[in-house]
Amino acid sequence: MGKATGFMEFERQTANERDPVERIHDWKEYSAPFSDEVAKTQGARCMDCGTPFCHIGMDIDGATSGCPIYNLIPEWNDLVYKGKWREALERLMKTNNFPEFTGRVCPAPCEGSCTVAINDPAVTIKNIEQKIIDKGFEEGWIEPRVPERRTGKKVAIVGSGPAGLAAADQLNQVGHQVTVYERADRAGGLLTYGIPNMKLDKDVVERRVQLLREEGIEFVLNTEVGKDISAEEIKAKHDSVILCTGAQKHRDLPIEGREGKGVRFAMDYLTKSTKKVLDDSVEVEEELDAKGKDVIVIGGGDTGADCIATALRQGANSIAQFGKHPQLPIKRSDENQWPAYPQVFSLEYAHKEAKENFGEDIRQYSIQTKKFVTDENGKLKELHTVEMKKTRDENGMFVFEEIPGTEKVWPAQLVLIAIGFEGTEQPVLEAFNVKTERNRVDAEYGDFRTNVEHVFAAGDSRRGQSLIVWAINEGREVAYHVDQYLMGETALPSVANM
Repeated sequence: MGKATGFMEFERQTANERDPVERIHDWKEYSAPFSDEVAKTQGARCMDCGTPFCHIGMDIDGATSGCPIYNLIPEWNDLVYKGKWREALERLMKTNNFPEFTGRVCPAPCEGSCTVAINDPAVTIKNIEQKIIDKGFEEGWIEPRVPERRTGKKVAIVGSGPAGLAAADQLNQVGHQVTVYERADRAGGLLTYGIPNMKLDKDVVERRVQLLREEGIEFVLNTEVGKDISAEEIKAKHDSVILCTGAQKHRDLPIEGREGKGVRFAMDYLTKSTKKVLDDSVEVEEELDAKGKDVIVIGGGDTGADCIATALRQGANSIAQFGKHPQLPIKRSDENQWPAYPQVFSLEYAHKEAKENFGEDIRQYSIQTKKFVTDENGKLKELHTVEMKKTRDENGMFVFEEIPGTEKVWPAQLVLIAIGFEGTEQPVLEAFNVKTERNRVDAEYGDFRTNVEHVFAAGDSRRGQSLIVWAINEGREVAYHVDQYLMGETALPSVANM
């Protein structure tokens, strides 16, 4: 695919990022899409590798390798290289309901398993994907696809994140009447309120939601199931229900001083901050405003990076990010060989911005927070840490040990806990009386049925915190099984049949 010798002739190029010093003064997306010509050149780098690992969609050593929705990557790379944009869009949409989301916020495990990446920089798959879908919207090729017939079956979906939206899209296209219930005031789930605007512009999310509305999907917003409407009423109105509530039960840090004012969960901070960006009249409590404060983010993942970028734009006085693990190596270790996801050091968009703003990398590695300290009014004023050493015990298991003499006190008026999620919030699950296991809905992948008749579950609520591509995978798969359940057969695609 692509040009036979393209990977030898052309160097990898990524999307043009706006200057980090300039972009922290606004909330616009930090990068610009490829031009047509650059996309063609980058598509030419896709080699005729025989067995493409870019879409294997599997877990290796606990991390995703390849594309879980099995995007036809070599095919649309070749079509882009040849300038066949509309055909490339058609191939892309066969497997991905929302390329405009994945092209912006997916960590691109496909690139980690790209065959070119064995010896050279990977093909720029993610940026090409975004270019294809953006061009599709610009050219007017993407129009509402209103089903020609309706089956008379009604499906309710609880939660409007990527899994819920993907399931809704698939089921609507085969003629079922789909209603999506969302407790927030906007649809999109974490796409809307969990990811900052500079990473995923909310107009992009609303454009897709509006398209789904025009295709016949109904969105019921500001409606919390179990509070504003009962589970029994939803089940009575619909032939089937799909729970796509996500995994938003925060993992806490229960140490001394945790109750101090100024110690907050990262997702609460990001949600309130995004609401303020979208509507300046929204009142945000002073405790969640980073302006003029010393901010510390505990947790080294994407959510932590988004907190950094947000705090920078709010005018934080200083920012530090704590990670429990040592700094990753520059190159793959012997234990992390292709096609596994590359566990290597990188500078995310937020880290680049912070480095330009403060003159150094703000990340602190192998560090553990011991306690929070507040003033006489209960407001956070500092936190205490100690450095850690990662070793193996007599059984070969990794353990962390404190290093004596490395204690340190950090000034802080805002601490954001971003150490992941424990699973799904329980109220909705209790309302439907579905069984859970380890804070997740007990529903087997490849079947998705819960213990309650007519009720299915998919996405992070079933599998736990994961990637947007896994959410879309589960949304598409549960739609396949629900359609088969309702009709006795289905024309929807399934990865099991690929």
